[in-house]
Amino acid sequence: MQYTESIQAIKQACKFISDGQIDEAAQHIGDNFPFKPLEKSARKYTPLQMTNIFFRDGFIDRYKGHPLVFPPSLRIISHYLPTMFPYHKNGKMSVGHIAYWQLFPTIDHIYPVARGGKDEESNWVCCSMLSNSIKSNWTLQEFEWELLSPGNRTNWDGMLSWYIDQVEANKTFLSKNYFKIWYNAAKACSTI
Repeated sequence: MQYTESIQAIKQACKFISDGQIDEAAQHIGDNFPFKPLEKSARKYTPLQMTNIFFRDGFIDRYKGHPLVFPPSLRIISHYLPTMFPYHKNGKMSVGHIAYWQLFPTIDHIYPVARGGKDEESNWVCCSMLSNSIKSNWTLQEFEWELLSPGNRTNWDGMLSWYIDQVEANKTFLSKNYFKIWYNAAKACSTI
């Protein structure tokens, strides 16, 4: 619903209330600006699913157009530079580097699941943690955002190739499940 339509529905409901017509106000709101409770559902994507979407979208924030970095590439930087580029498992901004919000790709639902959107690949898009947290359960129309074209993987691969090279140069990373799972996902996508 557009803001103008929302305001009109509110104005008319207020008029009905002022005239003591509570039932009419309720009917008007129900017909023109109904309450739709948000659905809360946990969604969890595998690193392979996420990598496929990041790869498909060219490692860019499809809402803002900014390049993003393959998640385990950021973690390797934190591995080597723990005090200069700290990582926090819960994204605590006072402890972890801001890059984990600005450059870390996530999957967002173009049309929010909480608002009736489907939890399926056709509704998934790559964006930064920052954009994802801002957008939350809002639609692109409500923010006056648009869905940008995917990035060009030839020009930017999100440091995915660098990640593969780093793991292959230092196989000890594969002893950690996090790096191993992402390495397998990166290898599977890099052959596409």
